[in-house]
Amino acid sequence: MNYAFIGLGNMASAIIKGMAKSGQFTNDEILGFDIIEKKAEELADFGLKTCNSIEKVAAADVIILAVKPQILPQVLPLLKGSIINQPLIISIAAGKEIAYFEHQLGKLPIVRVMPNINATVGAATSAYVGNDIATLENKQLVARLFATVGTVIELPEHLFGVFGAVAGASPAFAYMYIDSLARVAVAAGMTKQQALDIAASTVFGSAKMVLASSEHPWSLIDKVCSPGGTTIEGVLSLQADGFEDAVHRAIAAVIEKDKKLSK
Repeated sequence: MNYAFIGLGNMASAIIKGMAKSGQFTNDEILGFDIIEKKAEELADFGLKTCNSIEKVAAADVIILAVKPQILPQVLPLLKGSIINQPLIISIAAGKEIAYFEHQLGKLPIVRVMPNINATVGAATSAYVGNDIATLENKQLVARLFATVGTVIELPEHLFGVFGAVAGASPAFAYMYIDSLARVAVAAGMTKQQALDIAASTVFGSAKMVLASSEHPWSLIDKVCSPGGTTIEGVLSLQADGFEDAVHRAIAAVIEKDKKLSK
């Protein structure tokens, strides 16, 4: 089985590297096309074989559409005219629903996937959904492929907007939080790099704690807050300043924007 990427930007590069490093796809041929030839050259060490046109990748068993959404109207007609067999189509284009690809390409097995930026370090959280002719085998292949860059869950398509806000946009919020922690530490005399290392490591550990524990996050918060201690003062300060409300509004704003873009 071979895999062909149309578009070799940051996300496609992360997936190709994840496939190569996993050892699961070493016997498969990985093809790629991008109008910027240098991008393909940079991935040669990971087993990518360069194609010089979309027509050349259309014969692949699995075709991964990894171009920006606004480029799809140029790509899909060329792809449709070149498809010979019935490949599995995987799209990671934000905001484009399965119905859009069915309208453009016809009735093919199509799986929509939404990874996030953490794929570049093998720690993405990805969601996928298939159309009605995508088989269980198709979906298992997609899950196995994207597991090389992080965790994968299957979701109904109507929840993709919510997923995009919580998993897609929130890394930016997490980066802001980490940077804010570090800046305060710098003001107190710590070096910026040391502060970033400590803040990021602590956030990482806290996330692992939530995932590993069967307890509600508030139960974990209570464990950190000793009676009359220092942490409870910080928690009360965050609540008084609207920390939770600010997060709620940010996620709601992302969901609302996604609805507008999807129309």
